[in-house]
Amino acid sequence: MLAEFDRLTERGGVLGAMELQYQRSRIQEESLDYEEKKMSGALPIMGVNTFFRNNDPRQSATPPSLPLSRAPDEQKQAQIDSLRDFQRRHAKEAPAALSRLQQTARAGGNLFEELLETVQHASLGQITAALSEVGGKYRRSM
Repeated sequence: MLAEFDRLTERGGVLGAMELQYQRSRIQEESLDYEEKKMSGALPIMGVNTFFRNNDPRQSATPPSLPLSRAPDEQKQAQIDSLRDFQRRHAKEAPAALSRLQQTARAGGNLFEELLETVQHASLGQITAALSEVGGKYRRSM
């Protein structure tokens, strides 16, 4: 644990390490390591890569095949229709709300507070697109 503090100190402390994007790269490395362990089964996670089994050694390690639960087409279409109706009803207010959200993000303001207002007039997709214009999309640096 103290070794990590030494690595930060070697890079000029927290601010020096930030300038070198050290913390970001460490987070990316640890995330990749976690995902690799999870996918290989080296890090068992109940319900993700490890499933409940009886203590019977003859039982297969492969989980039983379960049927997928899918929403009926009518339900999917109802959700789409509901979204389109919401967007239609808020077509006049949404651009201004999204613009205020973008301005708040650029100014480093309270995004949570602004989001509470924005969701009353804009969909998640519209909000995501607006914030992506401001901050871009996350791309893992290699």
